[in-house]
Amino acid sequence: MYKAGTISKYLKSQASLNLLRFITCGSVDDGKSTLIGRMLYESQMIFDDQVASLKNDSKKYGTQGENIDFALLVDGLSAEREQGITIDVAYRFFSSSKKKFIVADTPGHEQYTRNMATGASTAELAILLVDARNGILTQTKRHSFIVSLLGIKNIVLAINKMDLVNYDKNIYEKINSEYKLFSKKLNFKNIQSIPISALKGDNIHKKSKYMKWYNDKTLFDYLETTKTKIQSSDSFVLPVQSVNRPNLNFRGYSGTIAEGKIRKGDELISLPSNQKVKVKDIFVGERSLKTANLKQSITLTIDKEIDTSRGDILCSKNSTVDMADQFNVNVIWMSEDKGFTGRTYLAKIHNISTSIKIMSIKKIYDVNTLEFSAGNELKLNDVAEISISFNKTVPFSTFKENKILGSFIIIDPINNQTMGMGMINFSLRRSQNIQLQNLAINKNLREKINGHKGQVLWMTGLSGSGKSTIANEVEKILYSQGKKTYILDGDNIRHGLNKDLGFTDKDRVENIRRVAEVAKLMCDAGLIVITAFISPFRLEREMARSLFEKNDFKEIYISTPLKVAEKRDPKGLYKKARQGKIPNFTGIDSIYEKPTNPELEIDTSKVSLSKAVKKILNIIT
Repeated sequence: MYKAGTISKYLKSQASLNLLRFITCGSVDDGKSTLIGRMLYESQMIFDDQVASLKNDSKKYGTQGENIDFALLVDGLSAEREQGITIDVAYRFFSSSKKKFIVADTPGHEQYTRNMATGASTAELAILLVDARNGILTQTKRHSFIVSLLGIKNIVLAINKMDLVNYDKNIYEKINSEYKLFSKKLNFKNIQSIPISALKGDNIHKKSKYMKWYNDKTLFDYLETTKTKIQSSDSFVLPVQSVNRPNLNFRGYSGTIAEGKIRKGDELISLPSNQKVKVKDIFVGERSLKTANLKQSITLTIDKEIDTSRGDILCSKNSTVDMADQFNVNVIWMSEDKGFTGRTYLAKIHNISTSIKIMSIKKIYDVNTLEFSAGNELKLNDVAEISISFNKTVPFSTFKENKILGSFIIIDPINNQTMGMGMINFSLRRSQNIQLQNLAINKNLREKINGHKGQVLWMTGLSGSGKSTIANEVEKILYSQGKKTYILDGDNIRHGLNKDLGFTDKDRVENIRRVAEVAKLMCDAGLIVITAFISPFRLEREMARSLFEKNDFKEIYISTPLKVAEKRDPKGLYKKARQGKIPNFTGIDSIYEKPTNPELEIDTSKVSLSKAVKKILNIIT
């Protein structure tokens, strides 16, 4: 083992070696952590004190009796050690005499598939472990599919625990044949199968004396000699992360090079403005360079001042960067909260944050067969092809052309939870062909002739809380004052515009999406729009709010308790729901998510109708 005083000298001698990033994946208990622990141990990248600690931990937490449990080197969380599983993604560095490595050890459990996808997103090679006793499992196939989607071309099929099947050649060949048949539908260029025992060390560093029938490379031999494709391009792409203004005399554009290389004097285009510029200088820190290469973090200065900010792109004329706002994408859904058509989320694509909407779900894949079927919702670990729209035009490349500009994450705008990750296949043609028409008569002119602002009073609450009654009284008073108004009522809308929708979560999402768009048009016409909908989900209410200018949308929460609303039951709906005659009824067997920060809250069990109306009239601008 290397002692602490000599490790820095050792690493310095290895500075010129090439770096390979790879991931270990596969089903639970296939031996991923044990394999990495064994590789760290045999590459002599462990301090003497770490070995001593490992031996003690092996006695306390390990599963190998008096022997070293190598998995404990990477299972760092106490929960992982207690349960004997990997939960988080563990990154480890090690090296040999020929190459440096960064490995991501990822969880095998289905519930942590999102962590596996995170680890695979930066890898160049994947080691897919299979327990020789169990063969190819569903999670093996799921991980293979995800690795393929994320553009990894080189696979090591490490058939592990051969010591537990008496190093049987027939078992190895059967698993190898089954996997090769399955993977024909995936986009792998090379699959190297190796029979190993991570615990015993067979075919890791040295050839196994128990498997003389295997004449190919050991795992280390393969990792040291395999060549992954290095992205090379004649074009240049820099997503601008920030505008660097340390003083009045300096303006630079900072970011990490996503494609190609740059030289002083090169001509670039700024997107989306399409302005042409020339590079004056290139800085890394305070040091000026003549050239800079892929993945370097730099600051560029240019020959003229232009309107370029965070999220814009500086690129060469021959780059593949394009502009669009609607896309066909592959998505890996990472949340237990389902995704629905019409639902709005936040997205982060390179250095841009914006809102997106799921337009349609085209295909949901079966990871066992790689066949697909139609679907109307996204569930945890689903791999799907969907159409999405951004709320603004963004610079992009396809994922195949550039992973940085062709990938994005989907975020819940309420709690900032990551919901999924997406890879752009192509832009939708209609996003480039359909443009907004500028109209001569705009909202301001319509408001002027109406004599008041257009705005939306969005009332939300349980059935029976009093929304429709209040809305009707508010409109009567506004009408008497000569105001131009219209009520969008939940029941009335379902008799016409939304008569094709039911009451599943998916249909509720679409119901509110349509209502919000109609309300937006009416607001643009200068009307005071009063809506009376349960609108049970916060995401949809936030989506509705996002369509309007800041002061044009007022969320009014009619917070009447369930027991009061149920006691009123003016339409007999609660009674039927309790009898099981109305499924998916809000408050009974479908959730209602209370507003967190409404402009107004009214409990009609405590406030009279006249006082409720007065409160609402007071917030109209």
